[in-house]
Parts: sequence; structure tokens; C-alpha cells
Amino acid sequence: MVTELPPGAQARMSQARRGTWTSGLSVDEFACLRAAGFEPVGQVMGSTVHNLGWWFGSRIDCGYRAGGFFGGSSRTVTSGSQGGWGGYATYTDTLYRARRTAMGRMAAECAALGGDGVVAVRLNIAPFQGAPNHLEFQAFGTAVRAAGDVRPGRVFLSHLTGQDFGKLISSGWVPVDLALGISIGVRHDDWQVSRSSGMFAGNQEVDGWTELMSATRNEARRHVTADAARAAAEGVVLSSIDLHVRERECSYSENRHDHVVEATFTGTSIVRFETTARPPRSLAIMRL
Repeated sequence: MVTELPPGAQARMSQARRGTWTSGLSVDEFACLRAAGFEPVGQVMGSTVHNLGWWFGSRIDCGYRAGGFFGGSSRTVTSGSQGGWGGYATYTDTLYRARRTAMGRMAAECAALGGDGVVAVRLNIAPFQGAPNHLEFQAFGTAVRAAGDVRPGRVFLSHLTGQDFGKLISSGWVPVDLALGISIGVRHDDWQVSRSSGMFAGNQEVDGWTELMSATRNEARRHVTADAARAAAEGVVLSSIDLHVRERECSYSENRHDHVVEATFTGTSIVRFETTARPPRSLAIMRL
């Protein structure tokens, strides 16, 4: 496992195995990990730079179908409904693969240190300077090891802080893996949307944009649920629901625009285990 890591990572692993470990934990997180029966073994990370490819800027179906005067129709098209054809479907697939690659390298560092899992994982995405359409995907966390003799079957990954990780363990649940759900939806701003959203339209719902937001969120939610199911988990504790909306010129209609929504669900998949431990009871404080 160690030979598969970059030279810099191997040097960090060698130092950590000599007993000099680092972590991204606060004092409170360290104390909660110890109380839950875990010890930090070192800070771990993984990264990869991916090219989004020329598909990302290509012509993509926005759901608009031209007609006669005011006769065109629009519908919401999501990355999952394009049948895997290029465009946003390829883009979301790249996001999944890049994040999984970074997380896999982080898990490999954890295994090289003899850790059981990684807590307080942070996933970052940053543009790669000087290379258009390239992004660096980063994963950081602290590798931990259980004090007992029972070892998990695989390295677990969790976004939970040290405090939340301790609460999860004491309540009879364990983390399995990070769960991701990504969806991109696009809808053409047809004349009905323009009429409903104009400055003189008054107070009313813009049905087309409501459908766009709802469809994209629901697809991302289905993806994060399926991701947890593949890990044989029972549920997901979500850490973030990110939603980004932008506008672009439409390739199918002059003087019109599309709205693009990107939804990302991130969390930790969890499963129950048998334990005799009980959650710590609150300390009662009596005013004197």
C-alpha cells in the first residue's frame, strides 16, 4: 500500500509511524475521540487534477422545442435524463470520479498508517491555475484507530467532527463512507417564464424555475441515497446541500437564455452496530 503512494506521502507516513503524528483536530475533538475509544494516527490527504473536457462547453439540449408564434415549449432536462450523452452527464461523471479518486488516495494513506478510518473529512475543489477547464479535487482529514481489537472490514470515511463522531459511536452507529449526490438541471427561459418573471409581472410563482429547482434537487437526493445503498449503509447524515444557479445564452433560440442549476449533496453514510455502550447522560446542574 505504501509503495502506491507518492514520495511526499510516503515520507509523511514514515514520520507518523515513528510516533510523531499531526492532525486537523481541535482540543475538544481530540478529547471526544479519546472518550469514544479512538486515537489519531496522522493527518491524511488525497488530490487529483481533472480535465472537464470539451464536452462541458458543447451544445447541450435545454429542453426547448420551437413552435409557431408563442408556440414553443420548454421542459427541465437534468444530467441524469440525458441518457449518458455528453454535456452535463459527462461533467457530473467527472465530478464523481475525481472526488472518488481523491478520497481513495486519502483512504490509502489511512491504511498505510494502520488507521481504521478518517474523520473530519473536507472536500475542496479549486481551479488549476493556467489550465482552463481543469480543477483540482482535494480531500483532507485525520486518520484514527480504535483502541480495541475489533477492526472494520474497510477504511471508513466521515465528514463528522470529533465531537459528532463520538456521539455517533456512543449511540450505536458507525460511519461507513462519504456519500455524494450530484445533479445538474437546465431549462430554457421561454416566453411563459419571461412573462412570469418580468419586472411588471407582479407577485406570482415562476412555475418553470420552480420545476427546475425541484427536479435538480430531487435527482441529487436520489443519487446520494443510491451512493449510501452501494456502501450497504442504512442512512445518511448530511453535512451540506449546495445549490448554484447561473444563466447562459441558449444555443437553440436567439435572444433567449437558459438557467442552469447545480445541486450537490454531501454526507456520511452510517450503519448500526451492537454495543453495550450508552450515550452519556447530561450532568444536572442545581442552582444554589
